[in-house]
Amino acid sequence: MVLEHTSKAFDSDLQELTGLAAEMGGLAERQMVDAVDALIRRDIAQGNAVVAADAEIDRLQREIEERAVLTIARRQPMAVDLRAIVGAMRLATDLERIGDLSKNIGKRVAALDSDFQPMQLMRGLEHMTDLVQSQVRAVLDAYAAQDLPAALAVWSGDEEVDAICTSLFRELLTYMMEDPRNISFCIHLMFCAKNIERIGDHATNIAETVFYMIEGQQLAEKRPKGDVTSFTRAAPGPQAEGRQ
Repeated sequence: MVLEHTSKAFDSDLQELTGLAAEMGGLAERQMVDAVDALIRRDIAQGNAVVAADAEIDRLQREIEERAVLTIARRQPMAVDLRAIVGAMRLATDLERIGDLSKNIGKRVAALDSDFQPMQLMRGLEHMTDLVQSQVRAVLDAYAAQDLPAALAVWSGDEEVDAICTSLFRELLTYMMEDPRNISFCIHLMFCAKNIERIGDHATNIAETVFYMIEGQQLAEKRPKGDVTSFTRAAPGPQAEGRQ
């Protein structure tokens, strides 16, 4: 009876963690979409709302980590059960970074005070966002369903996002060379595009977490990455720009 009670208690703890992770994932996905929408429409109020919404994502990360640590201390799970708890903490970390990157996009909305509005670039940014959003949604579904093939499909799809990002950078550099007045606007868009590409990276991180939870080991293969420009490599990652 004691073992049965312990098992039921652990299952209840895990369900709570899964529910919190699902809530946090939905908020992070919504924040990314709202941030890019605010950028496209130059909606400063919506950009500010995205920045403010990040606090709730941070709160959920703290709650997931606290509950995970408490569950480990109380239930002392092993093997697949322990990996489920560790996976929830890893997921929360990646979702928190996605929130930070979306917040950075929201902050840049107010800086786009130029009349310059290249529609082709904006459509490219929207297309990249749609692709990354589909990756985030798919990998969260894979996490919830413990669907390894679906997670690996997201992991292998990162190269397409990199290719779009590289194409956008090249177009932006062209606009800057054609007219120096476009430089400030284009630099802001470069960082926004880089933030979206980084969100795609975190989706692949989550896919690797799903692999770890199911297989009990790290994914040995090297992550597929597309061609990147020197600016891409020089642009700050989530630790540099994402923690503002």
